[in-house]
Amino acid sequence: MKPVGEEPVLLAELKPGRPQRYDWKSSCETWSVAFSPDGAWFAWSQGHCVVKLIPWPLREPELSCKAPERKSRSSKAEARSRAVAKEKTLECGQIVWGLAFSAWPAAEEGDTDPACTVGLPCLILATGLNDGQIKVWEVQTGHLLFSLLGHEDVVRDLSFAPNGSLILVSASRDKTLRVWDLSRDGRQVQVLSGHVQWVYCCSISPDCSMLCSAAGEKSALLWSMRSYALIRRLEGHQSSVVSCDFSPDSALLVTASYDACVIMWDPYTGEQLRTLRHVPLHSALDDSSEVHTSSLRSVCFSPEGLYLATVADDRLLRIWALELRSPVAFAPMTNGLCCMYFPHGGFIATGTRDGHVQFWTAPRVLSSLKHLCRKALRTFLTTYQVLALPIPRKLKEFLTYRTF
Repeated sequence: MKPVGEEPVLLAELKPGRPQRYDWKSSCETWSVAFSPDGAWFAWSQGHCVVKLIPWPLREPELSCKAPERKSRSSKAEARSRAVAKEKTLECGQIVWGLAFSAWPAAEEGDTDPACTVGLPCLILATGLNDGQIKVWEVQTGHLLFSLLGHEDVVRDLSFAPNGSLILVSASRDKTLRVWDLSRDGRQVQVLSGHVQWVYCCSISPDCSMLCSAAGEKSALLWSMRSYALIRRLEGHQSSVVSCDFSPDSALLVTASYDACVIMWDPYTGEQLRTLRHVPLHSALDDSSEVHTSSLRSVCFSPEGLYLATVADDRLLRIWALELRSPVAFAPMTNGLCCMYFPHGGFIATGTRDGHVQFWTAPRVLSSLKHLCRKALRTFLTTYQVLALPIPRKLKEFLTYRTF
């Protein structure tokens, strides 16, 4: 893979349709954005207790500027979905902090009170609220399916198991993570305690074997999704860890911190593989600004696993290539809080403190055959299993991401 240096282009910026209220603290921020796994829907926590569900791709009038035409692998399916789907507004009754999509299996004949039409799978969205509730909605109809009760403070983040098992993990300011099974009527199956500060972020690995959680602490916690036992503490940051994400093959984990660093870990060994330091780009900042801070807010992997996107308080969206220690592209953005890649690549969505959401172009790359083979092997081989293979040392180093 050769790094692509094209700067992100702003494709569209969406703003809340209702006037801002200044008498309500922390009410207008876009704390979370999410694409559905199939890329057909986008969810936007636009502040004031409202979530917008927007069919993807955006309509032509919503695009604020022209960009090179980009074809998606699912463009025909998206076009068909867009023809029948309509934008929806979910009135959640509380400030919305976390969002997560999951597919819901098709209902069978004889099911009592099915969430979906018999024979047809559907899509659900979980919303984490200010009062500790989690509300789960059916996307196509906008109907409320569950209200999950248990947390005693803000539900800051949510993560569904990617295997479709309907296992949901929630992270809260009550310093706990909770595991819910929506296939059993939203039953709470586990409470994970171990943090001593607010939990900001949770991420389930794509192979569904591990869970990472980040709180207002200098370490991130890694849990087993099979036993829910604590595997290890990942220690290396100098300030609060606020965001985390696994690579698509589950072989890597990245954590972002207020110390202005992203650390790339081997989650199986706990080894630090790389540190990406965010150095302020003074030319991109307002000349009148006296504070040049690079405190990180969000980090996410690209779908092919070759890039990272980060949002920091220095008003920059950065895109990093894994094999480099400096960004390959920048885009100026103000008051960024969160970022997420489109599941099929080519776009990044970012949310801001003003309740806005922005869509940016992202580098597209043709993965090398070497990387595709590594990704395929690491999907089912742990680091220890790779190291046990009777293969040359250099190949082991490549397969375990020690070299690129």
